Amino acid sequence: MNGELLKKVVIFLTGQTITTFGSFLVQYAIMWHLTLSTKSGVVLALAAIFGFLPQAIVSVFAGVWADRVNRKMMIIVSDSTIALATLGLALLMLSGVDDLWLIFLVMAVRSVGAGVQMPAVSALLPQIVPAEQLMRVNGINSSIQSALGLLAPVAAAAVYATMSLEAILFIDVVTAVIGISLLAFVAVPTLERAASKDKPSYFSDLKEGMTYIFTHDLVRWVMAIFAIVFLLIVAPSNLSPLMLVRNFGSEVWMLTVLEISFGVGMLIGGILISVFAAKIDRLGAIVATSILFGLLAIGMGFTTNLIVFFSLFFVIGLIVPAFSTSAFTLLQETVEPERQGRVFGFVGIVMSTAMPVGMAVLGPLADVFPVELLLIITGAVTVAIALIAIALPSGKRAIAAAHASTGTLPSSFDKK
Repeated sequence: MNGELLKKVVIFLTGQTITTFGSFLVQYAIMWHLTLSTKSGVVLALAAIFGFLPQAIVSVFAGVWADRVNRKMMIIVSDSTIALATLGLALLMLSGVDDLWLIFLVMAVRSVGAGVQMPAVSALLPQIVPAEQLMRVNGINSSIQSALGLLAPVAAAAVYATMSLEAILFIDVVTAVIGISLLAFVAVPTLERAASKDKPSYFSDLKEGMTYIFTHDLVRWVMAIFAIVFLLIVAPSNLSPLMLVRNFGSEVWMLTVLEISFGVGMLIGGILISVFAAKIDRLGAIVATSILFGLLAIGMGFTTNLIVFFSLFFVIGLIVPAFSTSAFTLLQETVEPERQGRVFGFVGIVMSTAMPVGMAVLGPLADVFPVELLLIITGAVTVAIALIAIALPSGKRAIAAAHASTGTLPSSFDKK
């Protein structure tokens, strides 16, 4: 990567890191504020709805926008909107207005902004990163996100203990301004299709994008695996703290170690991906990690030793970057730049809905059946589906398409 391209990537990732850190601070602070001030499960449930649902809904449209406008400006506008909404909430709270509906409204605006940003950021990266460096840059970005996931709760706790919620909201506004300012220095060309005045109608673009996703062998296959893993593994992983409390004890340090184990695993996994990016077969990694997710879930279900439980959760975190980075990179390498916004908009829908949907089903079941049984069942189903996915004719066509687009040799999984 030459110096100019490297500078672009560094500035872009730095800006995204700063804005994401501010967003994490607010996310934790608002949830803690609602928990401590209301002590209401209904309020927390509503907070989850306002925090996730708008993002899922807007992702349907944001993917099309990302293919019709300058993606850099799309990110700047969404960041600015989030910052203004957050600033408005801070000023109103300082004046004594702290109604729940106002907090929920701002959470919804922030969720919409996140839904708009996700496909734009994912589709913009291939415009400034050479194809041969995408896997490495995605791995670095994954490590950064993991590091923020570890640092943000600690920082939020320290700030929340010494400052008011309003002060934390102002911190987020400042980080957003810094991130926007840095992004302004990154030159991102407008795609020829987006600059053209002779574009199809919005809904024609939406229909064409959905048709492409569901008829392209490789894209459809990756999307299906992505959705299955998020539905069957990400949701049960959120039940792991419940299993920990029921089976091993309710001490806070145990829950802390569990979360740190996962976060450190993700951080190390992202670093390994960035170091060994050139040697990783994208599709082979997706298949292997999908099967491993299932086996590890089964292992956690059978575990009666606390250290083993923590270790398995660490390994799950370790392989998350291999799965997600390989899937994102494969899509970035396969999908034409003019369609990437719509494809990643659909990915955003999967990511923002699979976990809540899975939890909506498995959460109540966890009050009827042991969590370990749910982990074993979902893990076994994940392994079975992953094996079936590579055995079906559509899976074999997807594998062939993947190796044709990336120029890699078939892995041992492909030959089975």
